[in-house]
Amino acid sequence: MPPKRRAAASSKTALTAKRPSKLAKEHSLTADQEAEIREAFGLFAIQHPDYEGSKEGVLRRDDVRRCLISLNLGPSKAEISSVLSIVDSANTGFVEFVTFLEYAALAIHNKEESPDEDDEEDEYHEESNEEEVRAAYTLFTHGGPGPITLAHLRRVAKELREDVPDDVLKDMIREANGGGKGKGKARDVGGVGLEEFESVMKRAGLTFS
Repeated sequence: MPPKRRAAASSKTALTAKRPSKLAKEHSLTADQEAEIREAFGLFAIQHPDYEGSKEGVLRRDDVRRCLISLNLGPSKAEISSVLSIVDSANTGFVEFVTFLEYAALAIHNKEESPDEDDEEDEYHEESNEEEVRAAYTLFTHGGPGPITLAHLRRVAKELREDVPDDVLKDMIREANGGGKGKGKARDVGGVGLEEFESVMKRAGLTFS
């Protein structure tokens, strides 16, 4: 069974934040930048008994690179060891939100100061896109080929200890796949394929490329 992952915050709620928090201000981040970092972190974060005081959860070391890629800040494979030594200097295997935000802020500012590197980064993200989308997709399909079905969403909700009605889960699927099959209440909601899943990620501002 995969680790219990925290559900990502609502894109609409996160991206409409009007003012940056005190933490964001300390690192010269705008409200939108802070919201994007929080949403990306929430997509990959898990709950861990050793970090019960961390309401945002924590990132596993293995997910740090994926999370940074979702923010278009992905380090190369050669650079990831250096990044991990910064965000997890004690080698605990986990990274808390504040530490991740501090590094992300630094990476954002460095990127703003070095616009000439954008072309190289775009090429890197394009190569990484398929791998990262599939990695996120298989979290829902439990390692299967897909599509994501109502049963998959029920399992995820159960693992997250969230009591989500079937009607809400069905609406999520219909929104992603264009409405399902058939007519009226009896129609089959169908499932969410990989391309539809990627489209949902793009609409949520969580693209990997």
